[in-house]
Amino acid sequence: MTIFYKFDGQMYINITNGCPCDCVFCLRNNSDSVKDNDSLWLEHEPSFEEITEAYDKFDKTGCTNAIFCGYGEPTVRADMLVKTAEYIRANSDMKIRLNTNGLVRMIHPNFDVERFRGLIDIASISLNAPDAKRYNEVTRPHFGEPAFQAMLDFARDMKNMGVQTKFTVVDVITKDEIERCQQLADSMGIPLRVREYITDNESYT
Repeated sequence: MTIFYKFDGQMYINITNGCPCDCVFCLRNNSDSVKDNDSLWLEHEPSFEEITEAYDKFDKTGCTNAIFCGYGEPTVRADMLVKTAEYIRANSDMKIRLNTNGLVRMIHPNFDVERFRGLIDIASISLNAPDAKRYNEVTRPHFGEPAFQAMLDFARDMKNMGVQTKFTVVDVITKDEIERCQQLADSMGIPLRVREYITDNESYT
């Protein structure tokens, strides 16, 4: 069971296969791993003890970032994410990054995002569309169109907490839509990165 794995020299953390979205570009529709790593499909949701044991054994040589980004949405297990990040913070100098769809408040309505303050250094949030209707078509969240505003609110709050926040979009949408995403990101003061749609397992972040 692969909980920790390396990609581009950094340490990635895979704590769940659960996700409330079904993005049209999702890599896991095409592959069960990235590069030459073992399968990222978890046999079960790992316990905190399994996570810390795997972390202690993992070769972290050269890793400067610890990135929550497996084959599921990390905030599906928000409490475990926080506990794991706290453990990494206490045992390393790595920056902690969260790759997320930004829907933690819809997944866990009682979760307080203030728990991420001082713990998450970088948040990479999937924007993926310039408006709620298109977001619903591309990301296909279980929560419907209201998910778009929830994602934007999360991004704004993370930025206001001092977290280095960025948006990403995948180039499955039109150039005009990407331009509108850029305008939206600019209006919020959040950088945008455009990702190329990859159908194999060579690109993941």
